[in-house]
Amino acid sequence: MSDRVLGLVGLALAAFYIWAATIIPESFAQDAIGPSTFPMLIAAILALASLYFVLKPDPDPRWPSLNRLAEIGFALLVMFLYAQVLPVLGFVISTVLATAYLTWRLGARPVTALLNGVGTSVGLFILFELIFGLSLADGRFGF
Repeated sequence: MSDRVLGLVGLALAAFYIWAATIIPESFAQDAIGPSTFPMLIAAILALASLYFVLKPDPDPRWPSLNRLAEIGFALLVMFLYAQVLPVLGFVISTVLATAYLTWRLGARPVTALLNGVGTSVGLFILFELIFGLSLADGRFGF
């Protein structure tokens, strides 16, 4: 039952993504694929994954312990805070902090988690900003 509920929530979220993608204003200088393509792609992947949960639920789901649920809740809080500090601190610093924390909570040692955060952040910055030419949040420090 809990898998089906998760699947239905995922389908609702996918529908919201599709709706939100349809109201993205078109820029006068647009690229070939347009601004709604990426959200539509995310929505399609989310919808397919959610359909799997609706159609093939786990017959005997095991819920995580209370400690693990708190850990998951805190990870969600970190992602929410990431979205809030992104415009202030910029993409690079925000991504380093969020990635390093989440990697650490997944079991990496603190130094390894920090190096992973830096590598992920700089790598994504190079990929999206320099190679693809997309604008990322600059923040107060310009990066």
